[in-house]
Amino acid sequence: MKRFFFTTGSLLALSAVPRIALAHCPLCTAGAGAAAVAASYLGVGALSIGIFIGAFAVAIGLWFSTFLTRRFGVRFPFQKTLLGLASLLLTVIPLMPLIPEYSSFYLSWTGDYGSLLNRTYAVNSMLLGSFLGALMMTLSPTLSRTVSRLRKSRTIPFQGIILTFLMLFSAALIAELLS
Repeated sequence: MKRFFFTTGSLLALSAVPRIALAHCPLCTAGAGAAAVAASYLGVGALSIGIFIGAFAVAIGLWFSTFLTRRFGVRFPFQKTLLGLASLLLTVIPLMPLIPEYSSFYLSWTGDYGSLLNRTYAVNSMLLGSFLGALMMTLSPTLSRTVSRLRKSRTIPFQGIILTFLMLFSAALIAELLS
């Protein structure tokens, strides 16, 4: 029993020691995935679920890029972009048939209905949400650096994670309120 408490106490103490922050760490990745699963259990719409799935997929790709570089020294041109995009596509495309919810919108530029620019378009809600989530995940490190710069290089504990989840939850809440 002493060994259990010693091990648990040691792990808690080590987790409290600050170390170099990773922009896309496994904690961020697991958190985005857990948020997507939680959203589906709560019965929220496909757009909101797509936001979390897209963020999760891009976080996995960016984390894997960092892992390849640190663990094996692998670097190639546009590594983060390519691995993030590949992870997004390899995650979202297989899930699209499982969440077949579509939204429509009317785009009116000029002329009569039915012309090339004036049509009603149908878009997969989960696909649209996943691209929004991916965009937010890629912009969150920039937002975190901006907040740090405005605070004169002082960071809040877990600042990157907090800002990322605030962006994702805000976007999902707005999507749910508008639908």
